[in-house]
Amino acid sequence: MRRYQSTNAMKKKLIELIIKRTFRYTEKPSFKLASGGMSNYYFNCKPTTMSSEGMYLIGNLLYEIIMKDKKWKVKGVGGLTLGADPVANAIAYTAYLKGTPLEAFVVRKEPKKHGTMQWIEGNVNEGDKVLIIEDVITTGGSSIKAVERARMCGLKVAGVLSLIDRQEGGKEAIEKLGIPCRALLTKEEIFEAFTSSRA
Repeated sequence: MRRYQSTNAMKKKLIELIIKRTFRYTEKPSFKLASGGMSNYYFNCKPTTMSSEGMYLIGNLLYEIIMKDKKWKVKGVGGLTLGADPVANAIAYTAYLKGTPLEAFVVRKEPKKHGTMQWIEGNVNEGDKVLIIEDVITTGGSSIKAVERARMCGLKVAGVLSLIDRQEGGKEAIEKLGIPCRALLTKEEIFEAFTSSRA
């Protein structure tokens, strides 16, 4: 297993993985986004977030962001299924290895039709402080939906943490609700590395 000497080395490798597995670019807008808009680039994060190396890098890098922010003393991390799930799981697993366990949870797109009929799955309960996790923020709609459902279930949302910010107004939309929003990577950083790799 490869050992990384620094946070910067891990971040650089993660960007390489994203460019190789996740990032798609065309000259004309050909990708339909969840928001309904069309774009000439797209991030399909799952080939990265569901790979063993991707999970290792994402778990460590996002865990570090969480631990550095004293206001983000939370019990759990989770978001709207399916994009947030592997990211939240990677953070929770890393947190356990580092000695400060965090619970991963899932926000369903609709409540379970049988049994407990819950919106949220995982070991988090009313009154618990949590972070909403996202793989990619575009308009912020998915994150805001997850925040609303988490609050509806009695959870206290401390903030939103994303793997990638497309820098299309989503961060600002979330912060208008009074919720801090941070991202590990921006579209600008990834574009810069993508352009360099093609030079």
